[in-house]
Parts: sequence; structure tokens; C-alpha cells
Amino acid sequence: MNELVKSLPSPTLPGLHLPCLDTYKGWLFKWTNYLKGYQRRWFVLSNGLLSYYRTQAEMAHTCRGTIPLATAHIEVGDTCHLVLTNGGRSYHLKATSEGECQRWVSALQQAKANATLLMHHSDDSGDEGPVPQEDRALTQGVLKTLATKLDDLSTCNELIGKHGAALQRSLSELEELRGSADSTDKVKAVNERATLFRITSNAMINACRDFLDVAESHSRRWQKALQYEREQRHHLEETIEQLAKQHNSLERAWRENPTSYTGAERSQEGDASDENDEAEFFDAMEDSPAFITVTASGNIQHKRSGSNQSMMSGGMPNDWTHNENDTSGTNHIQRTRRSRIPDKPNYSLNLWSIMKNCIGKDLSKIPMPVNFNEPLSMLQRLTEDLEYSELLDRAARCDSSLEQMCLVAAFSVSSYSTTVHRTAKPFNPLLGETYELDRLDEYGYRSISEQVSHHPPAAAHHVTSQRGWTLWQHITIDSKFRGKYISVMPLGNIHLQFHSSGNHYVWSKVTSTVHNIIVGKLWIDQSGDIDIVNNTTKDTCRLKFSPYSYFSREVPRKVTGVVEDGEGTAHYILSGTWDDKMESAKIVDSSQGCGGSEGKQKTVYQTLQPKLLWKKYPLPDNAENMHFFSSLALTLNEPEEGVAPTDSRLRPDQRLMEAGLWDEANVQKQRLEECQRLERKRREAQANQALEEGQDIEGYQPLWFEKRTDDSTRESTYVYRGGYWEAKDRQDWSQCPEIF
Repeated sequence: MNELVKSLPSPTLPGLHLPCLDTYKGWLFKWTNYLKGYQRRWFVLSNGLLSYYRTQAEMAHTCRGTIPLATAHIEVGDTCHLVLTNGGRSYHLKATSEGECQRWVSALQQAKANATLLMHHSDDSGDEGPVPQEDRALTQGVLKTLATKLDDLSTCNELIGKHGAALQRSLSELEELRGSADSTDKVKAVNERATLFRITSNAMINACRDFLDVAESHSRRWQKALQYEREQRHHLEETIEQLAKQHNSLERAWRENPTSYTGAERSQEGDASDENDEAEFFDAMEDSPAFITVTASGNIQHKRSGSNQSMMSGGMPNDWTHNENDTSGTNHIQRTRRSRIPDKPNYSLNLWSIMKNCIGKDLSKIPMPVNFNEPLSMLQRLTEDLEYSELLDRAARCDSSLEQMCLVAAFSVSSYSTTVHRTAKPFNPLLGETYELDRLDEYGYRSISEQVSHHPPAAAHHVTSQRGWTLWQHITIDSKFRGKYISVMPLGNIHLQFHSSGNHYVWSKVTSTVHNIIVGKLWIDQSGDIDIVNNTTKDTCRLKFSPYSYFSREVPRKVTGVVEDGEGTAHYILSGTWDDKMESAKIVDSSQGCGGSEGKQKTVYQTLQPKLLWKKYPLPDNAENMHFFSSLALTLNEPEEGVAPTDSRLRPDQRLMEAGLWDEANVQKQRLEECQRLERKRREAQANQALEEGQDIEGYQPLWFEKRTDDSTRESTYVYRGGYWEAKDRQDWSQCPEIF
């Protein structure tokens, strides 16, 4: 039986008016796994959080899970079903009747709307800045009002004492003069004093009532915020307790067979422990693609023989090999790049002791020791996108814009192949930090990147290739720590233009999620959609990165996509995985197939045999002890002569960490961060002084990039202004700030 319990009014926020947040409770059936199916659970909706328990009695001590509705997606299915999706995880729920399902949906949608508005008006990003002026003024006003009421109470208390003493004296005198002639005057005096006492007492009562009203009305807001924090801490403690129970068994299973620990083994492991079906595994049922692909039969000439090795107009054999020194026929003397770095030391550290107070905060603002980093900066990680730049070289030689789109899509996927084992955090670049990568001799391109903003962290990147293309991007990193996982959301667009055709491609990145932050083996997942648009021809490609699903029969880390021309006609099907390879298949026919799970008809594409677009290079030997770096990543921090004094290679804490001196690296990291904080305060003081003097305020200006409005997307972005490589040729770095 459901019960609707009215809670306290929502906090009073400036300019925010919300309906009263209700607490909704009741029984629902929750999908657990294929062995146990749907299980009856007690759900509680409160303060924008949906929590569930096995029984009502468990509410006092054990929460089985909590779903924040502010960032959740609510989907209503058929026959009393509803699905909540949050952070790449889906919860499949079922009510006992249509009416009950509708009541839950209404309550969830209302709670989601209220939680979203509260989130927008609250400071949950962990900013280091001061308290907002409106909140400060409101708090000061409340304190001033309470102080005034206390003064009134003190005055009334003095008057009551004074008039009470006078009344007592009058009563004594009246007792002594009983029966005398003066008794009438004394009675009159007593009545007057009694009246004064009554008036003062009433004033005291009214002042007390006013004080209580003011204190009570504002204490509700503070109590609600405090209660929310207590509930969050309680839920987190219970979740950690559950995860700790699973830690040993999961770690043992991974140690015994880390490569073939399949979903079936997980089901058996979960069945052995009654706790495992609730806390650790995803309940998501992976969304099926919106199309079905059928390979055309009888086309022997399209099999992967010699005719397929030319692939598209670019021409590249299927059996790709990684050769750093392949110069494509140039006569330059190649520099020998390093192929290993010092092994990663085995340092133990209690992650929970650092992360427990950081839930909900921006990851870039959490002070972290280097133990959680890898010896590369975010600028170098951006540059690592060029690992498979030969895909763009081949795309530049394509005559067909649709074939070119296939290669561009494969390039956008290839940038994630190096992240499959890379769960460590790159160094946050200092403001003004740069990184160059000059590979003209080997691969024909030059790359320069710069940190253009610190809060929020943003980097600009520009690459020019002698082989017919230019790439630039301005990426802002938004990251959140959510307790059991970290979400990293790159914001901004990547631009690519080919010199001969003028084709201009634009796309963005997907969300990266690092799971098992507290206990268990860390693993990373990529999820979301990438929409690639050719602004010149209006060709499009939508790539879908399927999130990992415990129950999915599909290949993990799957990526699918369709390449369409400007008229919306599909020409190629793309498929593969973001950690291994991508293939393309040319569409020869399409038709409407049978209905899907929601009654929607799926398009059936008949295709030729797929052709390999891209395949991941194997990792170097001993990569597991070198942060799982690829061959390119191993060379990114290699010392170079003549680079700018702001280059990431010269950052002392990063160099010490790479050398295995982590304690010394932590000391240097703290020093650099303190210097950066002092520099920021100095700029803020200068800005405030200029504001007081009525002068124009000019914010921080990057050295090698400037902000412009993109003609095609109309977005404001940082683009390369030029001058870096000329300054390097002259070795004139006089404009560079001293940041290290």
C-alpha cells in the first residue's frame, strides 16, 4: 500500500518558488538478474532521491541503492513497466497495476523537476569561490532580525521583573492596610500595576512568538539541508559496506581469469551471494540498434581478398603494423624515439580517505596526490588523439565525400582506443601551460595546444598537416565524482578541414565513466552519441557508443553508425568496438523490417562484405607496468630541445612522477598549485582595483590562441593565432610566463 506523506517546505531560495516536495513510498518490483528475475522491493522517494530496500524494516539500517532523479531519465514502458536511467545504468521497475504505475510516474516526474530546479540554484560544484552575495545577504538579514527579537525579549524581561516587584509590594501594602480608609487608593494602585504587568506579559508573549516564527521558518531550510547531507552520508556508508562484502570474491575471480570473466560467470557469482544481485551489477538492458544489417550473399568478388586491401581511395592493407619510423618515402634521418619509461612503483593509498568528502564536486577542483595520476597532462592526452593520423591522410586522398566520412568517423572512434586500460587521471595543466608535438618528419604534422582557462579547465588544440588537412578543437572538461564512479564530460567541438576539397567536419566527444572508484577493479566505459556533420556537403554520420550492460549479448564496447548524404539517404553502415577496430559496409538495398520492442519498425539494410577501416595497434611489451601507455604515449613526455618554457615536458611534478619519485612529485605538485592560487588571487585583486577605478577589465588572454566566433557553427571558440613555430625557430620565448 502506498502512502503519501507531506514533508517540510522546500528551502527558500532567492527567486525560486517550488511546490512542496512530497515523500512517496510503496512496493515495486525491480529487475535483478536472469536467475531471480523481478524481486519485490520497498521504494522511498524523498528530496529528489529514489531509494530502495528489501523490506520496510531495512529503512533503519540498510539502503540497497539510491537513484538521484535530477540527472535521471524516466521512461514509461508497456504494462506497468518503467525504466530509470542514470549515469549509464538502467533500473527496470514494474508496478502491480496501471493506476499505481501512473501515480509513481507522476511523483517521479514532479520530484525530478523540483530536484533539477534546486540543483540549478544550489552550489554543488564545490567551487572555491565565496558564498553568493544573495545567500550572504539573506543569512545576515535573518541573523539581524533574530538579534532584534532577542533585544525585545530582554527588554520585556526587565519590564516584567520591574512591574512584578512593584505589584508584589502593592499587594503587601494592601494586606497591611486592610480595613483602613486608605484601602480604596491602595486597591486602585494595585489594579494599575496589575494592568501594567498584564500588558508587559502580553508583549513578552508576542515577542516570543515572533522570535519562534522567524527561527522556525528559517530553521526548516537549514534542517532540510542538514537532513539531506545526513541521508547522503548514510546511503553512502551502506553502499560501501555492501561493496566491501563483494570485494574479495570479485577480486579473486578477476585474478583467476581476468580476460574471460564473462557475464555468465558473474551471474553464478551473484547467485552465490545474496547481496550481489542488488549493489554491484548493472541492471541495464542495452538498447537495440534502430536498424538491422544483412550481408548480401553471392558477392564473391567482395570477399576480403586482394581487391579489398585497397579499401577506399586511400589504399591501406588490412594487416596493419605499427612502424614509428615509416616515413612514406621521405629522405629525412629519423630520430629514434624511446620505447619504454620507468616502471610504475607499487604505492598503496587509501582512496576512500581522500574521496569521501568530495562527492558531487568537480573533479578538477579536488586536491589529489600524484598516486591517482599518470605522468601525462591533459594537453598531452588531447594530442594523443593523433595516434592514428594516417586515417586522416587517407581521407585527404578520397574523391568521395561519403568514403571520406567513413574514415573521419573511424578516426573519431580511434581516439578512445588508448583509454580502455587508462583509468588514471592526467595532470590538470596550469594556466598558460603548452604542449607541442612536432612530427613533420615522421607523419607530416605539427601540433600545438595551450591551457586557456583554469576554472573551468579548458584547452585549445591546433594541428596542421602537410598531407592535406587541418584539425582544431577547444575542449572544456566537466567532471563529477558520484561516489562509485567518475563521469568525465568533454564539452566543445572538434573541427577538421581538408585542404583540397574544403570539406569541413565538426563533431564532439562522448562521456567517459570510470567505475569501481571505492572498491573493486577500476574499469572505464564510453557511452553516448557522436554526430559528425560535413558542413560543406551536409553529409552526416551518427555513431552510437553502447554503454556496458551486464545482461547484453552484444560485444562489449560496441560502436555502430550510419553514414547518410545530405538528402538523408544511407550509404554505409559502420560497426566495431572503440577498443579494437571499425569496419564499413556499403549499403546496396534497404527495406522496412519487423516491429521492434516498442512497436517501431526497424530498417533492414542489405550490405556488401564489410571492409576494415581501422584496427588498434598492439600495446608495447611491459605496458601494464608503464601505465598501459601506447607507443605514441611513451614518447609524449620525452625531453625535447628548444620547446617553450611552458611545455608540459618541463613540469617538475610530472617528470618526478615518471621517474618513480612520487613523494618528491607530491611536494612539487603542492608547490605549483599554491603558486597558481596566489597568481589567481593577484589577478582578481587587480580586476577589483580596476573596477573600483572605473577602468576596463581585461581578463586572462592566452598567448598562442584567441577567441573567435566560428562561421559555420556560430560558436565562440579559441583558435590558433599563429606565431608559435616562428618563435621556436628564433628561440624567442620572452613572451612566455614563468609557471613552473
